[in-house]
Amino acid sequence: MSVEPPRGGWLALILGSLLLCSALPAQADRRADLEALREAIEEGRTRVADYEQRERGLLEAVEALDRSSLLLGRDVKRARREALQAARELAEVRVETAGLEQRLAATQRAMQARAVALYRTGELGAVRVLFAADGLPEFLARVSALRRLLDHDAALVERHREQAAALAAAEARAVASTQRVASAEAELATRSSELEGERARKRKLLARLHSSRTREREALVELEKAARALEEVLANLGAAPTGEEATPGPPFISLRRRLPAPVKAPIVRRFGREVDALHQTETFHSGVVFEAARGRPVLAVAGASVRFAGWFRGYGRMAILDHGGGYFSVSGHLEELHVEVGDRVAGGDAIGTVGETGSLAGPRLYFEIRRGAEPLDPADWLARPAAG
Repeated sequence: MSVEPPRGGWLALILGSLLLCSALPAQADRRADLEALREAIEEGRTRVADYEQRERGLLEAVEALDRSSLLLGRDVKRARREALQAARELAEVRVETAGLEQRLAATQRAMQARAVALYRTGELGAVRVLFAADGLPEFLARVSALRRLLDHDAALVERHREQAAALAAAEARAVASTQRVASAEAELATRSSELEGERARKRKLLARLHSSRTREREALVELEKAARALEEVLANLGAAPTGEEATPGPPFISLRRRLPAPVKAPIVRRFGREVDALHQTETFHSGVVFEAARGRPVLAVAGASVRFAGWFRGYGRMAILDHGGGYFSVSGHLEELHVEVGDRVAGGDAIGTVGETGSLAGPRLYFEIRRGAEPLDPADWLARPAAG
């Protein structure tokens, strides 16, 4: 069956051109994102190569890999959303197309019935009907009835034309949606493969690290430097800027032994000194480590203002919360950050999600409590879990 093209072709062309023009900035942003992603991946490979040659700069290499993985992770989520949206649109268009096909078929059946009726009456059927009237009133009544019948037939033809045009447009949208689904799914597969490749590079890097005592000792030195850098940052933060409102909630000191855990997960490394019998080294841990699944929410343990939110060498993506009275909490190895510097949060608010940025042992949360630059044992502040 041939389908008549819809009216307003030029209008459709103009609208399409406007839509294309409005899409140009988004395409430019997408190209910029892809360029940033390529640069991040190249930076990661360069940093890993430098580390392999010099056996120094482990934390730089890990951070570079984490940054590229984070960008790829965002791209994977975007591609997944686009694939789902395209699939939903395709399903909706298919339902619309099925409805249009049914309505068009009903209109065609009505037109066929009228064609049969006209054929049976012959070319002069209408004239015979008119002149068979008994008197002028009946003649006028039959004229009116014939006019309504002609209007009905004209409406049938017009409805058929409009429904055919709508069906053609819906079929075109179905083809476009099918193409978008295929394109989004292909990009999702590509980005997912690249993300797994970046994570595999990090696992390989860490496997080499743990296979060499020399590299492990060098990594320990780097981690100690990172810890000292964090202490300096906390020492320089000092009190909150003047003019800020009081930290929301009760005084932090009053919450000792009553703070909720920042994440629901077991602690796998505790606060304090740790002696490595194999390497005969002693390390002081200023915080604790929770072993939690990637993506699990990380919560503010009390009301606070955000004093730092970003990347920090050795800790990955990190947030420092100022709870007032000189008390701070530090959350590191985050995958997502939901806060920015200057934000105010209440106890229990999500500030990010668990990740493995900066981590040398997979997804986990690094957590500290400090009074100024002095580290405090979180076990003295976190509430004990209920027995049973």
